Amino acid sequence: MKTMRAAASEHLPLGASCQGQNCYFKVWAPYCSSVDVKILKSRQSFLVPLRKDARGYFWGRARQARAGDRYVYRLDHAKERPDPASFYQPQGVHGPSQIVRTDRFRWTDQSWKGLRLPELVIYELHIGTFTLQGTFEAAIKKIPYLKKLGITCVELLPLAQFPGKRNWGYDGVGLYAVQNSYGGPERLKKFVNACHREGLGVCLDVVYNHFGPEGNYLNDYGPYFTKKYHTPWGDAVNYDDHGSREVRRFVIQNALYWIREFHFDGLRLDAVHGIFDASNTHLLKELNNEIQKLGRSLGREVLVIAESDLNDSQIIRPKKQKGYGLHGQWSDDFHHAVHAILTGEKKGYYCDYGQFRHVVKALKTGFVYDGIYSAFRKRKHGNKVSDLPPEKLVVCTQNHDQVGNRAWGDRLTRLVDKKKLDLAAALLLLGPHTPLLFMGEEYGEEAPFQYFIDHGDAQLVKAVQQGRKKEFESFGWKSVPDPASKKTFINSKLNWGKPFRGRHKRLWHLYRELISIRKKIFSGNPRGRMRAKIRANHQKHWIALEYPSKTGNFAIFFSFSRKRQIMKPRQGTVILNTAVFTGKPLSGPRIRPKMKKTSLILEPFSALVIQTST
Repeated sequence: MKTMRAAASEHLPLGASCQGQNCYFKVWAPYCSSVDVKILKSRQSFLVPLRKDARGYFWGRARQARAGDRYVYRLDHAKERPDPASFYQPQGVHGPSQIVRTDRFRWTDQSWKGLRLPELVIYELHIGTFTLQGTFEAAIKKIPYLKKLGITCVELLPLAQFPGKRNWGYDGVGLYAVQNSYGGPERLKKFVNACHREGLGVCLDVVYNHFGPEGNYLNDYGPYFTKKYHTPWGDAVNYDDHGSREVRRFVIQNALYWIREFHFDGLRLDAVHGIFDASNTHLLKELNNEIQKLGRSLGREVLVIAESDLNDSQIIRPKKQKGYGLHGQWSDDFHHAVHAILTGEKKGYYCDYGQFRHVVKALKTGFVYDGIYSAFRKRKHGNKVSDLPPEKLVVCTQNHDQVGNRAWGDRLTRLVDKKKLDLAAALLLLGPHTPLLFMGEEYGEEAPFQYFIDHGDAQLVKAVQQGRKKEFESFGWKSVPDPASKKTFINSKLNWGKPFRGRHKRLWHLYRELISIRKKIFSGNPRGRMRAKIRANHQKHWIALEYPSKTGNFAIFFSFSRKRQIMKPRQGTVILNTAVFTGKPLSGPRIRPKMKKTSLILEPFSALVIQTST
């Protein structure tokens, strides 16, 4: 039988929670003999001792505490630390936590039910560089722009509190706290609510494979980490060692918190190959089970998508096939295959790609490396995924990693010409997989997206600077942008005057038209999916995709050849030709001439879309 103390603490959520006129606190701190919560009022502070239960949780009520008050935990009458489950850190990772009322925001999205995977056209953005101001409030003003472009889901880079004001978000240490420099929890809710009002879903990138190096006080509380495994970021998060049960609960409750409190439509799990778990039920499976249970209780579709470089289909296979049952996973193979053939780059992992057959295989079977030998890894890599719905793979031609982890953060716009940019866009948006755009890609943003930090620890800053230089020495770079410089951050912001000028305006309209065509294919497909019949000519380097549709089938040709080619498609209507696209929406009969069953020119590095009769 549970003790009264255990029963009393079990129903409380982690962190500070307000119920009526009372404020309760709960923290897992098995390493501590005593924990007090220190309430910081404007004129005075006072201590409230917390009780400890059998599982190492400290909990209690502070009658004097109110929403807006700041607090810290005092561990063993000595160390003062922020709450590991703090909802807000107004003074950053080292400062006190703040009590937040989570039930006062007035949501207006009660009729919103989420999105299904085949409906997604994802737009990945970093709040800090998406606008000049770098806040949720400023991002809200851009929602009509995203809606007009045709985006259906916004994906936000991590928002968990990180050190300083400039960071990609992957150095987060306050898993429950919304980054203070972006605007905090209330303004995040306002952003999500505004997206739902415009019919846009919102997905959040969360990091459960490691925690950041600065402001990380978890080791003062309990065994959050284990030396059983080592990651590029240090000791692994403890998911299967002593004390792992409560660490798993900490992470799973965090995932549920984002969905329940902020109405996110999905989570993108960062680098799950860095999550090590030999338990009978892997963390990913347990996490997904709990999220789907919450989604059903809320009456909403909640998607879970993982990033993984393992090419392992177990992540997205259904439970009956002994999979984890996640909705989707990122597939780098598509990006690498397209990037290598268009740019000619062969260094690093691009040595495994660069041939036409790699692009064909990425489109046909999903993974290029599905159990075959990888020269880069010097071993066989991956397994087959071709029997699963293609939308389960999220693909891109640019994202924060593939751009930002280049020495100077240069985008594809800087690497290839206009024809190849057009071709890359068409492959991404008209292929059978779920497309992801990286902010600014749609108009050919030329500003880089560089790696930036704002750590307060001088030794850590120096280590990051030196590590960044060493990382790119083998590529021949003698210097790289200083990640600690504010200029590096400013240089990475989008230039919002460009989408509606000159060649940028033309490319923007091309992306919009491609997204529109994708939606027509999807809506006209009898099964509501993007399944395609794929053919390729390996001598002439063209690929053809054919989609069935209730309103007329679609045939799409992609040329990777440097020569013009004569094609003989079925009779139909040309609705897009990237080689002659001027930027005007293709919506009138004067630019949609009827073809007879005759030849058609496919220009070098171009895409041609034909709507055929049923």
